[in-house]
Amino acid sequence: MNVYIGSDHGGFDLKQQLLGSLPTLGPSFNFKDLGCYTSESVNYPDLAKLVCESVLDDYKKIPDVIASEDAHTYKSLGLLFCGSGQGMAMKANKYPQIRAALCWNPEIATLAREHNNANILCLPGRYINSPVALEMVKIFLTTPFGKGRHSIRVEKI
Repeated sequence: MNVYIGSDHGGFDLKQQLLGSLPTLGPSFNFKDLGCYTSESVNYPDLAKLVCESVLDDYKKIPDVIASEDAHTYKSLGLLFCGSGQGMAMKANKYPQIRAALCWNPEIATLAREHNNANILCLPGRYINSPVALEMVKIFLTTPFGKGRHSIRVEKI
């Protein structure tokens, strides 16, 4: 599974702290850092666009993945980091088939996958520490979509 990663300057430090730990989550994940690569100011919508379009491009390579209830086992996911996480979430959710979740703790990350089939995790780089962020990323990448009654609701999004 491809996992596309992007940050602005506000999420850069947290992203950098996590990059070294991500490979420990397992060989089934192919992490791709799409930027930014320094702490200099950048526009978060540009990085959100890169990540969202990369996830959606992977969907196009596998027919019927978007409509499939089992898509959670095949698709790419994204991780976005900015100061509050909010700006990234707002931009990401402009894309059809993207369900970006702004998460601040592990329980919310779990529910974002189980109930909402979120495919982008947005993290607030200025408000959480790297151990909590790593736990949330691990949960996000390994928690399956609950399907059932949740599928009906996600389809309405």
